[in-house]
Amino acid sequence: MNTWVVVLVKDFDSAKQRLGPALDPAKRRALARRNATRAIRAAAAGERRLVVAGSDEAAALAVDLGAEVLVEPRQEGQNVAAQRGIGHALDGGAASVLLLSSDLPLVTKRSVRELLDVAGRLAPPAVVAVPAAGRGGTNALYLHPPRAIGLHFGADSLSAFEREAHSRGVQFVIHRSPAMALDLDEPADLVRLHRAV
Repeated sequence: MNTWVVVLVKDFDSAKQRLGPALDPAKRRALARRNATRAIRAAAAGERRLVVAGSDEAAALAVDLGAEVLVEPRQEGQNVAAQRGIGHALDGGAASVLLLSSDLPLVTKRSVRELLDVAGRLAPPAVVAVPAAGRGGTNALYLHPPRAIGLHFGADSLSAFEREAHSRGVQFVIHRSPAMALDLDEPADLVRLHRAV
């Protein structure tokens, strides 16, 4: 099956604004770049890797790591970035896509492979979602076919994805992954990260 892993990478300067109380801009920028590097490397578990980049710098990082790149003309949020990535993957013949956040400090190639193994056993149409720790968000989303359901990244996205899948008769599976559960959005997440490493 032709599965693309699509990593959504924001511009490093505008990333992690909510961590402002805990980290100065230079540290936030370095953290965003480090997390993006980790996610792009982990995405190599798929058959094709695409980075939807919010800046030329993010695109250059992706190229250095051997990934295919789509540079956004402007940043319009995670859902728009994901739709752009899905469109590009479909143009390239993708049968399924895995949308992966670049804010995951613990993600590994093995954790991505495990998710794809679970997803690969499901008959389409199917959706597999990886919940974020604590806020009802979604840190990774597998779609087979790539437009099986619409995109609802943001607050309470997990329940929104599940509702739409059920309304469309699409199989919906929650995949719990410790390596993908933690995303860095707020100062409390940094505390969780220090406990985990």
